[in-house]
Amino acid sequence: MALPYFYINDIVADTLTLDEDTSKHVVQVLRKKVGDDILLTDGKGTKAIATITDDNRKRCAVHLGSREREEEPQPRVCIAISLIKNASRFEWFLEKATEIGVREIIPLLCERTEKEKFRHDRLNNILISAMLQSQQCWLPVLQNPADFGAVLKWGGYDHQFIGHCLPEERRSLTQLSKDLQGSSIVYIGPEGDFTKEEIEAALQHNVTAVMLGDTRLRTETAGIVAAILLRCR
Repeated sequence: MALPYFYINDIVADTLTLDEDTSKHVVQVLRKKVGDDILLTDGKGTKAIATITDDNRKRCAVHLGSREREEEPQPRVCIAISLIKNASRFEWFLEKATEIGVREIIPLLCERTEKEKFRHDRLNNILISAMLQSQQCWLPVLQNPADFGAVLKWGGYDHQFIGHCLPEERRSLTQLSKDLQGSSIVYIGPEGDFTKEEIEAALQHNVTAVMLGDTRLRTETAGIVAAILLRCR
C-alpha cells in the first residue's frame, strides 16, 4: 500500500513538527502511530520518507529518513488566464491544471475581466491538494493577479501564445505543439474574450495567435485544453 502523502513548506532539518491540520489528519483520521511512515514533499522537487516519533494529534513530530530529488517536469508550461466570475470554475481549473503538470499560473486582469476577490491562501491549498492527489512533488507557482499588459512584458518563456475567438488569422495550437521545443506560456481571456486592442498588443510582443479547436470554449475549459496540448507533447 502506498504511503500517505503530505506537504510541508521546507524539508531541511532531520526532525520536523507537522502543522495542526496535518497532524490531526495523520493521527486522528489515518490513525498513524509512533514508528509509522508517511511521505512528505516540499513542492520544490524533494520527497522524503518520514517516521513518526510523536503521535500528538496537534503537533505530530517526524524524523526524516531517505530523501529523493525529482527534476522539474518538462516541458515547462505557464497558463496566464483571466479570473472568472464563478469562483468554483476557476478553482476547478487550478485543480486540473496542477494534475496535468502546469508549472506556473498567472491570474490575468483583462479589460473584460469581472473582478472577484482573490483568496491566495485558499487557492494555493487547492494546488497543494491536487499535487498530492496526483503524486507529484512540484507545486505550481500561483502568481497574484496581474494586468494583462504588464504580464506581456514579463518574458521568461521560449514560446508565447494567445487564444482568442475573433475572426483574425490564427494557427492551430494542436499542430504547433507537435514541433515545440522548450517552455511555453499561453494567454487565455475572460468570458467576453480579449478585446481587439489586447490582441494587437500581444501580437506586437511576438505572441502567436492560436485556436484551441473547432468550438467556442469557456475560459476554464480553454485553459485546460491549452495545458494538455502544451504539456502532453
